[in-house]
Amino acid sequence: MSGAAAGARMQAAEGRARRYRMRRLAGRIGFGFAVLMLISPALLFFLWTLSLAFKNEVDNMAFPPVFIPSPPTLSNFIDVFEKNDFLTYTINSVIVSFGATGLALLFGVPAGYGIAKSKATKAAVLILIARVTPGLSFLVPLFLIFQWLGLVGTLTPLVITHLVITVPIVVWVMIGFFEGLPNELEEAALVDGATIWQAFRHVALPLARPGITVAMILSFIFSWNNFIFGVVLAGRETRTLPVAVYNVLTFEQVSWGPLAAAALVVTAPVLLLTLLMQKEIVAGLTAGGVKGG
Repeated sequence: MSGAAAGARMQAAEGRARRYRMRRLAGRIGFGFAVLMLISPALLFFLWTLSLAFKNEVDNMAFPPVFIPSPPTLSNFIDVFEKNDFLTYTINSVIVSFGATGLALLFGVPAGYGIAKSKATKAAVLILIARVTPGLSFLVPLFLIFQWLGLVGTLTPLVITHLVITVPIVVWVMIGFFEGLPNELEEAALVDGATIWQAFRHVALPLARPGITVAMILSFIFSWNNFIFGVVLAGRETRTLPVAVYNVLTFEQVSWGPLAAAALVVTAPVLLLTLLMQKEIVAGLTAGGVKGG
């Protein structure tokens, strides 16, 4: 009887393990299907843009639509770089995005540290309001100021106005990271005679590197993709890539091939950066969500 009872218990345990594995498998399948449904519109649009960029205009205007180019052509990309000074616009975007991101880190990281350690909740809310406020709200007064200074048409107002986007991102991200750091480490440094700035530089800053990485990547992406400031404040030689894509449009017709090629040229750096740094982004966001003691 004992052997039969033991066998029955083993069978019951195997049955429970089998049902558990089936539930886990069903959960993974359901999660994968949900993720696929969420990203499928964006994925479809990207693949369609990719198809347009490598097809000639005859195939792009064909009905029914031709999805797979036969054969693929690079003429749209060549046309974009020949008829538009995309190299200059790329350099402008690099200067503006890196400049705005660097200045945002320079000012935003210490600001985030100060707000986190002083528990300045009202300041944090103010930063959040500045982040969600449309950039168009700042555009008119900033344009009048830069026009008075004679800077409209240069890269300087673009870098400065992009701080409206990048600084709130850096500050808000860093607040979460600095709040998650253990207070004991900084208190020990202060007890040993360090000043608050020395504690920030030698203790908090090295521990917050994942957060700085996330803030840098997000700031760069939002600055790179900004359109409204560039279209108003930039000149003919200081346009950024999003504005250059707009210039591909003509009054006569919409050339879908060059337009899609220009969109891919603008999207490629951000897409590659996100793919290459996805582990750092996930690790940084995860670390920022863990609160210290």
